[in-house]
Amino acid sequence: MILYGSSISPFVRKVLAFAAEKGIALDNQRVGIADPNPDFRAASPFGKMPALADGDYQLSDSSAIIHYLEAKHPAPALIPADPELRGKTIWFEEFADTILFACGARIFFNRVVAPRFLGRPGDEAVALAAERDELPPILDYLEAVAPSGDGYLVGDALTLADIAVASPFANLAHMGLGADSERHPKTRAYVERILARPSFAPLIAGEAAMLEKIPT
Repeated sequence: MILYGSSISPFVRKVLAFAAEKGIALDNQRVGIADPNPDFRAASPFGKMPALADGDYQLSDSSAIIHYLEAKHPAPALIPADPELRGKTIWFEEFADTILFACGARIFFNRVVAPRFLGRPGDEAVALAAERDELPPILDYLEAVAPSGDGYLVGDALTLADIAVASPFANLAHMGLGADSERHPKTRAYVERILARPSFAPLIAGEAAMLEKIPT
């Protein structure tokens, strides 16, 4: 199976980590947004990452890809069968993909993507407003629900919820941002533990090395 996209995207990183936790081998072919690569565009008609090609089967959108992988490779289960646990898992993925990502994207785009990848200044006022006004309430919510010790967001094992919520924090970490150890100690410890897993750590290290080579 081929996964198109760069893991600097939280959505691509989420799929790669999900697949790694399930032991699914993906050939990650790095492409950018709206890349003209014809195979990528065939799998993603609107040029958005990630996109999947499994033989003749093509699919885009991280959530769609993850549900496809879960159905095709059900063990180990990362989306619970129990209705209540499944509902919570899908909620956390939606929270991560919309609320958390939207905030982080306003910061990351204007401080990293625009100046480093697009060669133009970002809007620091937009980034600052997101960091100052949007991020703290999100972290406050996570602090209220984050597990203590070695726990997980849903049930007693790793699920898609943990993978989805942790992934955007890697982008924040690339900018020196994230949960504060005094105000959000549970969130900080939880996120660091999930991102240290073998499914995430090599991806994040590779991203950091790549960003170091690109002038600010």
